Amino acid sequence: MDKRRTRTDAELERQYRDAFYEAVGSGRLSIGQAVAAMRRISKLTQPEFARHRGLSVQILRRIEADNANPTVDTLEKIAGIFGLQVGFVPKRSDSISARDLMPIAQQRAEGERRSE
Repeated sequence: MDKRRTRTDAELERQYRDAFYEAVGSGRLSIGQAVAAMRRISKLTQPEFARHRGLSVQILRRIEADNANPTVDTLEKIAGIFGLQVGFVPKRSDSISARDLMPIAQQRAEGERRSE
């Protein structure tokens, strides 16, 4: 069974990506949560994403669970396709999870529809 999420609403997709980039840029996502969000944006399963980025599934799972200490090279492999680079961001106490991005995106998309 295909476990990929199917989002067909283009506005919701855009809002999800925008919420992701905002959360990453502000330091509200841990590395693991950011990687999980990138995989979800890609609509790939863990095995597919790992293969696509040249990682083992076990390493990807550990990274997404924040139980790994990935090298900068590994992080660059993952983040490069999203136009991101490894760097420093301010540490925040109000962090969010990758799953929190969808409700944020849905609220924004609904707001966009109402303003049209």
